[in-house]
Amino acid sequence: MKGILKIAYKLLVNDKGKFAALLVGITFAVFLMVMMTSMFAGILHRSSATVLNVGAKVWVMDPAVNTPANTIPLPDYVLDAVRSINGVKYAVPLYSAGALVKLRSGVYQSVTVIGLDDASLYGRPELIEGRIEDIYAENAFVVVKDSEFPKLDNPRIGTEFELNDHRGVIVGIARVSTGSLFGVPTLYTTYNRALQYIPSTRFTTAFILIEPKSGDAVSNIKAQVAALGYEALTKKEFIQKTSNFYKYQTGIGTNVLIMTVISFIVGLSISGQTFYTFILENLDKFGALKAIGAKGKELVFMILFQATFTSLAGYGLGIGLASLVITVAKLRLPSYAAMITYSSLGFAFVMVLIIAGISSYIGVRKVLRIEPFDIFRG
Repeated sequence: MKGILKIAYKLLVNDKGKFAALLVGITFAVFLMVMMTSMFAGILHRSSATVLNVGAKVWVMDPAVNTPANTIPLPDYVLDAVRSINGVKYAVPLYSAGALVKLRSGVYQSVTVIGLDDASLYGRPELIEGRIEDIYAENAFVVVKDSEFPKLDNPRIGTEFELNDHRGVIVGIARVSTGSLFGVPTLYTTYNRALQYIPSTRFTTAFILIEPKSGDAVSNIKAQVAALGYEALTKKEFIQKTSNFYKYQTGIGTNVLIMTVISFIVGLSISGQTFYTFILENLDKFGALKAIGAKGKELVFMILFQATFTSLAGYGLGIGLASLVITVAKLRLPSYAAMITYSSLGFAFVMVLIIAGISSYIGVRKVLRIEPFDIFRG
C-alpha cells in the first residue's frame, strides 16, 4: 500500500499545472469561507461589547430586549424587588443611552454613555490613565480608548466637551476587552450624572446587574424575576440572545450564509472539474497499474489519497492566507471586526472534506470503469 500511495503522490505533483490549479481552487474557497465566517463571528462578538466589558454575571431586562444597544427602561420598583430575592448578593442599576457631544473643535459626535452605580461603580472599565475616584468629580467622564477614540479628537485628561449644554471633562482613559460595533465612542460616568445630562423617560434603568451569592442561586433568581414579568439572563445567555438576533432577525446572517455557500460552490466547481481532467489525462497510467495487478481497492485508495492530500494542503494555505489578511487588516483598520474562531476553522474543514469526497467520487467512478484492454488497444 505504501508503494501505491507513493505512485499516487508522484502522479499528482508531476503535473504541476493541474496540481497548482487544484490547490488554487481549494485555497480560494477556504479563504472566502473563513473570511466570511470570521467577519460574522467578529460582528457577533462586538455586538455584545457592553455585556463583555461590564462583565456582570446576571442581567435583568425587559423580555422584549434583544441586544444591549436597544434597551427598554425598567420601573424603579423592579430594582427593589430584585434586591429582595433570596440568593442575590447585591444588585445595581445600569444606565445606557446614546447622546450627542460637541467637541472643542465645534464638531458634533454621537457617543454611548454608560452610567455606573454611584455607590459601587460596578462594571467599571480598567483605567490606563487617571484614577477611577475622579469619576465622582464635577462633570467627570471616563473615555474608552478603542478604535473609535480618534473620533473624539484623541482626548486627554482634562479635555472638555459639551453634552446637552452641560460641560463635561475627561478624568480618565480606559481600555476594554471588546470595541464597539457601530462606530460610536463610549463614555462612562456615574448613574445620577447620566440622568442629569441626558433627557430620559419616566423610567431610567436600562439593566439591573446582579451578583448572585452562588451559582446555584441563579435558577431561583431567574424564576423570581420571571414572576415579576421580566427576564434575567446570565452573561452567556445574554450574549447568545444577542447573537441569535443578528443571525435570524437581521439580514446579516442570511447574507453571510449566501456568500459562504457561493464560496463553497466555487471551490467545488474548480476542484471537481480540475480533478476530473487530471483523472482523464492519467487514465492510461491507472489502466497500466490495473493491468499489472493493482486491485480496484488500491486504485480507490490512490484517488482518495490524491483528493485528500490536495484538499488538506489547500485548507492549510487558505487558513494561512485568511489569517494573514485579517492580521494586516486589523493593523491598518482598527475597527475591522473579523476574528477567526474554532467554529470557522471547523466549518471550513468540513466543507473541504465534502469537496474532497465529491472530487474523489468523480475520479473513482471513472477509474473503476477502465479496462486495461481499452488502454493498450488505444
